[in-house]
Amino acid sequence: MQQITLTEASQHLSDLVEAALGGEEVIIMKDNQPVIKLTPVLPVKVRPKFGSAKGKVKMSDDFDAPLEEFKDYM
Repeated sequence: MQQITLTEASQHLSDLVEAALGGEEVIIMKDNQPVIKLTPVLPVKVRPKFGSAKGKVKMSDDFDAPLEEFKDYM
C-alpha cells in the first residue's frame, strides 16, 4: 500500500494511476488523514436482453427437412 500526500499526488498523478492499474493500493493523504483511495474501475459485463435478436435471424423453410445425402439411411 502506497501512501502519498495530496501535493505529491498532483505532481505524480499519471504514475499513481499506473500503479493502481497494476494492482497496487494507492492512498492519498490530506492533513495526515487518508482521503482518497485509487482503485481501477472494473469493466461492467452487459448481459444480452432476452429477445434482442428477434427478427434478425432467418431460417429457410426446409431447415429441418431430410438431407439428400442421408436418404439411404432412412
